[in-house]
Amino acid sequence: MSNNRTINLERFADMFKALGNSHRLAIFLRLISCCPPGTKWVAGPESRRVVGQLGEDLGIAPSTLSHHIKELRTAGLISAERRGKNIECWIDAEALNTLVDLLTAQESNDSAAGQIRCCACEESD
Repeated sequence: MSNNRTINLERFADMFKALGNSHRLAIFLRLISCCPPGTKWVAGPESRRVVGQLGEDLGIAPSTLSHHIKELRTAGLISAERRGKNIECWIDAEALNTLVDLLTAQESNDSAAGQIRCCACEESD
């Protein structure tokens, strides 16, 4: 297995591990749900949320919320930036595109998705 493929697989595993926690998945979905139905998510100021907003109605203590934000950042799923007293978070567009490519099996030279082949698609000799 090539080193690049191993790195990609480890990155995907880290992403899915982070999203495997129900609280982190809820936070991730809240960040991505900023768009009206039927529209495409686009990275920008309107897609950012203050950490306090993310915890609303989720029943997550602030210290626990901070831990989950850190885990999502470590997995490369979200980015964050301090703005005065607030910390703004947003989905990392590259990570989202990578996940979409993997889950839709799009061909890509720099993702594991391009290395996935089903048995029926392999060319015969």
